[in-house]
Amino acid sequence: MTLPQSQGQGGRGAALTDETPSKWHLTFVRITQGNWLISVLAVVLALIVGGIMIAATDPHVQAASGYFFARPGDTIVAIANSVGGAYAALFRGSIYNFSAPDFARGIRPFTETLTFATPLIAAGLGVALAFRIGMFNIGGRGQMLMAAAGAGWIAFGFDLPFPIHMILALLVGMLCGAVWGGIAGLLKARTGAHEVIVTIMLNYVAFYLISWMLRTPGLLQAPGSSNPKSPAMKESAVFPDLLGPGYNLHFGFILVILATVVVWWILTRSSLGFKFRAVGENPNAARVAGIDVKNMYVYGMLIAGALAGLAGVNQVLGTITTGFTAGIDAGIGFDAITVALLGRSTPWGTFAAGILFGAFKAGGFAMQASQQIPIEIVTVVQSLIVLFIAAPPLVRTIFFLPSPERDARRREKARVKALKQKVDAGTETKEVSA
Repeated sequence: MTLPQSQGQGGRGAALTDETPSKWHLTFVRITQGNWLISVLAVVLALIVGGIMIAATDPHVQAASGYFFARPGDTIVAIANSVGGAYAALFRGSIYNFSAPDFARGIRPFTETLTFATPLIAAGLGVALAFRIGMFNIGGRGQMLMAAAGAGWIAFGFDLPFPIHMILALLVGMLCGAVWGGIAGLLKARTGAHEVIVTIMLNYVAFYLISWMLRTPGLLQAPGSSNPKSPAMKESAVFPDLLGPGYNLHFGFILVILATVVVWWILTRSSLGFKFRAVGENPNAARVAGIDVKNMYVYGMLIAGALAGLAGVNQVLGTITTGFTAGIDAGIGFDAITVALLGRSTPWGTFAAGILFGAFKAGGFAMQASQQIPIEIVTVVQSLIVLFIAAPPLVRTIFFLPSPERDARRREKARVKALKQKVDAGTETKEVSA
């Protein structure tokens, strides 16, 4: 970013100092906004490690490995059957079931993937947007819970016609999520409180607040029930099905597509998005350029909270319409961090990463049912993806990829050498002319 510098030595020195970001900030930007190749290779590595774990825990592989040196082929076949069967089951459970009697049933796994991906995409967009401003939003869980409470209260507590009831519940839920996220942004802007600590604490506050409300008659607890559960959502507030009653895919998926488009427009086509990106790249330089960094933190967390709130609304109005508990977030708030990292903090990258993780969730149950593979293997694969994304040098070393820093140094040396040659050539020309 080119910034106007003050006249005089003191002003110039101050500007240069303000333009220098911290090492922590540079590391944060590299991890959250790295190149696509590292993301793809991180997924590949995680699947390879997951395959090793599947093979190591398979009883047939363990039995065949007992006489490996006598008949090594049996061990290789057992490993291929174990890993191949697991990932084939993952495909059948998440993309298409070739053993289904017709196309309508065969495609149902993919609709389940999209259903699982819907809240992941929404919450992932909230985390990704915060990343672009240089903030680490770990408060997706709390924002989802508050949004679920707000949307659920409207959905079961009022009698309104469709679609007014649904729209009102949606707006109230997103507003609750925005307010909960805005608290973290406001505290960071006005007091300098670190958003990681604040959002983690707000997660606990939201969880125990919703738990208390679900145990208190007259608030969120179902009338006449002693269980910490809300009443069922009224039909006029529930998201309609997109493909009919035989599928779980609902209108929430359309909403997350619209949310992705809106976030893309904000970040790439609006002046607010330019300010977000400037603050994310270098808040000191953005401040020198006249951008109100504190307000950007507040605005960014308000929008991020609303997006995470959309995920909570999807859980209440689209997936669990018979009433919800304090576990309505289902770990989505933390999975969203992985989705945003894999999507490299871009809207469409986050959208694609959300679908991939939706496939992991949908296919994981098929792996467990057909191959008796623990569902925790999928969680390990997701965790490994984060690990590899956060360690780009490790991925480049494993795949023998060149280091961008090394290439940059080589290009700089070549440029300096070429410039020196030009200077020397010009000097010789002057001497000959003289």
